Parts: sequence; structure tokens; C-alpha cells
Amino acid sequence: MRRTIALVDDDRNILASVAIGLEAEGFTVRAYADPEEALRELVARPVDLAVLDIKMPRLDGLELMSRLRRQTPTPVIFLTSKDDEIDEALGLKMGADDYITKPFSQRLLIERIRAVLRRTDATAETPAEKKAAIVRGQLVLDPTRHLCAWRGEAVNLTVTEFLILMALVQRPGFVKNRDQLIDAAYGENIYVDDRTIDSHIKRLRKKFKIVDDNFTHIETLYGIGYRYKDA
Repeated sequence: MRRTIALVDDDRNILASVAIGLEAEGFTVRAYADPEEALRELVARPVDLAVLDIKMPRLDGLELMSRLRRQTPTPVIFLTSKDDEIDEALGLKMGADDYITKPFSQRLLIERIRAVLRRTDATAETPAEKKAAIVRGQLVLDPTRHLCAWRGEAVNLTVTEFLILMALVQRPGFVKNRDQLIDAAYGENIYVDDRTIDSHIKRLRKKFKIVDDNFTHIETLYGIGYRYKDA
């Protein structure tokens, strides 16, 4: 099945070259130079994944993702300026699934796109024994429906956040280091900076605290990693 990828960037040269590369790899591509047009189209006709440039006039990538996510849980990869750590941090904090800094190789972008799509598929196509809902006290995780609930209230997680949390709660009390969480969320052979996991963990905690201000079940063991405290 051909997967559909949306590209949103005000640089038409990037749009053209990346679209050609993705189509050569078997993807269907919808390219937009106008982010407001992209928002209308992506809400009306969702795609499998969106690649968004952060710095665009009128409607930047961060705001575009924020508005898009109110309508559809589309996975998002951000394109950021070279060495612009603020953009990267903001993008991950807002719930992006991944980011790539410009200039980038098309091969790297294609690998990251496939990795995010695999993570998206993993929540729906895991083996039967892993599909059963996980219940840990007040927490319920249902991979089949991509459902997370705390004290009966839904917690809306991105695919990456869901996989990181699932890796922690499968063995409560056991520490997972950052490399293990990267493998769980991104797959092997994908390089991701350690701070990416830290940003996802901060975002997870923030989402749970919206539901329960006393939530403290994701613990940091400095210099080691993270664990889920069941009680």
C-alpha cells in the first residue's frame, strides 16, 4: 500500500527535489508551499505523515502542527534550521515525532519517515500477545486502539510518546536507559540524540499532569535513565 506524505515548505526547490526523491521510493506526495492551504487540505484529506518546515511566513510549522493536531493525529517530522536548538526543543515539546536539521540528505529524511511510519504501524500491528491492554494501577494503555487513560481520563499521546511509555510500564520498577528507549520508540540503527528522549519524557509528564497534578510515576534516575513507578 502506497503511503501518502505531505511536504510543507515555502522553499519550492526543496519541495520539488524532496517530492521527486520520495516518489522514487514509492510514496505518494502532496506538496504545499502555502501552509494555510496545507492546513485546509490536510484536515479535509489526512495523510500518513507530514514533513513541516518550522520557519515559514504567515503560519509557521509549530502553529501549523498545533492546529492540525486539533483535528487529526497525523505524525509530524519537522525541518529545522541548522544548529537551531530552540526550534528543535520547541518542536519536540509540542509533540513532533522527529526533526531533521537543514541541510539534510534525502536518504536520511526517507529513513526517518520510514522509522516514524513503522512506529505508527507498531501500535496497530503488534503481535497478538502484545495487543492486550496494559493496566498499571490508575493507568490503562491499549495498543490496539492507541488509547492511554489515567484515572479514567484520556491522555492524548503521539506515537513516539506512546511507545516510550509502553516500554517503561511493561516492566515497572525496572530502569530503561536512553538507548533502550530510543530503540523502543525509533527502532534500531536510527541515530537520535539523548536529549530527544528527555524532551519526550518532559512532554509525557506535562500531559499526565494536566489530568492529575500529583502525577509522579515517571521517575528520573540521573545518569542512568527512567523508570515507571507502579505504586
